[in-house]
Amino acid sequence: MTTTTTLMPYDEALERYEPVLGLETHVELGTASKMFCGCATTFGAAPNTQVCPVCLALPGALPVANEKAIESTIRIGLALNCSIASWCRFARKNYFYPDMPKNYQISQYDEPLCTDGYLDVEVDGTVVRVGIERVHLEEDTGKSTHVGGATGRIHGADYSIVDYNRAGIPLVEIVTKPIEGADRLAPEVARAYVTELRELMRALGVSDVRMEEGSLRCDVNVSLMPRGSSEWGTRTETKNVNSLRSVERAVRHEIERQAAILSEGGRIVQETRHFHEDTGTTTSGRSKEEAQDYRYFPEPDLVPIAPDPAWVAELKAALPELPSVRRKRLQQEWGVSDLDMQAMHNADAIDLVEATVAAGAPPADARKWWMGELARRANEAAVPLSDLRITPDQVARVCALVASGALNDKLARQVLEGVLEGEGTPDEVVASRGLQIVNDEGELSRIIDEVLAANADAADKVRGGKIAAVGALVGGVMKASRGKADAARARELILEKLGVSA
Repeated sequence: MTTTTTLMPYDEALERYEPVLGLETHVELGTASKMFCGCATTFGAAPNTQVCPVCLALPGALPVANEKAIESTIRIGLALNCSIASWCRFARKNYFYPDMPKNYQISQYDEPLCTDGYLDVEVDGTVVRVGIERVHLEEDTGKSTHVGGATGRIHGADYSIVDYNRAGIPLVEIVTKPIEGADRLAPEVARAYVTELRELMRALGVSDVRMEEGSLRCDVNVSLMPRGSSEWGTRTETKNVNSLRSVERAVRHEIERQAAILSEGGRIVQETRHFHEDTGTTTSGRSKEEAQDYRYFPEPDLVPIAPDPAWVAELKAALPELPSVRRKRLQQEWGVSDLDMQAMHNADAIDLVEATVAAGAPPADARKWWMGELARRANEAAVPLSDLRITPDQVARVCALVASGALNDKLARQVLEGVLEGEGTPDEVVASRGLQIVNDEGELSRIIDEVLAANADAADKVRGGKIAAVGALVGGVMKASRGKADAARARELILEKLGVSA
């Protein structure tokens, strides 16, 4: 095995090698109970409180398949343009980890529920069709925590503890066919695919797909082949990548790492690797098992699955509007450019903008605040837009206050700040901070008189015909009113007082 800490620059790597990708995405289904028992699936419960003889694999406990999980898997397969098996069954996947109570996992092997589909994704204006090899249903494992040491992994830890609450939660694995031809866009294609897949799961309502909670995890497979060759290289599998940005970074790093090894005459070892968020790099985990290492055989305690074709047809007819179709519809309704729509998509803001529009805000105003001030604050806090402490209804109310003349943009930003800091609704923040625009003509006239008296030179320039100089006077009014004056009305009154027509 040859290793190197040197990376080949990305552009050079792509001049010499062509990447081939494969993505295995695991989606925890949002069912009320586990896959083969009646235990709850609530995230964050106290360790080992959502367990029973079945998911702990106590002697004599027998599994019963969760019908809702099977239905959700079929709906996923249909949305991914897959063929649905008329007959399939579960298999035992044998491996001996502490987080597997049975010392095997109930999964599907050579007879998956859904096969041969595709998902189209768009990158830089180009549509890439990602083939889907299979969609199969299995159970999740427990969660191991390695205490002590510097890495949080088992090597170097003082001891390990296991929480079996997650063991047995329904887990769908979506496996792509090898993705060729992505070339220099390979990292972006990988990210776009997982992004689109996540949106599809949300649209179907089968999972909350919160990557930070592990309900969507991605294994990233990368191999390189020399330009002009038709033989794929040896692949590596980077396990459990848990953010969209990290999917892209993992692909890019593996391309640069593998290219450096191959250029030095080394060979790539088929192995699993770990991704490190802090450095954007991968490190070796363990040698990669082949299918025969798991000693698959049919699960003897479960009957086969034979979905009724009429039921499958009903599920297909009831599928919701798919994300790509919805984006095109909203783009037309909102009258935004391809670039603006892509920006909202990348920021995961489409749902928020749509909900704000549904609450009464004009599309342009809703997009302006979510993609401007609120996106800035989300970036500063390093959180998704959806995690900000403000609702679409509240943003719509701010839009309405601006449209009515009660607020200007500067004051509206202060109102948003107050809402985000937990000071109440937009109206409550306006009242408590005293942010109403000064609409009283008498008060505004008084402020203008003070500004004109303090800025006689600028006033004389305006009287002399230099209308542009009025900007400084308006600025003085806004400063004196702490941004609460109506700037347009202030300009009109200034010109009137100076005897100048606009």
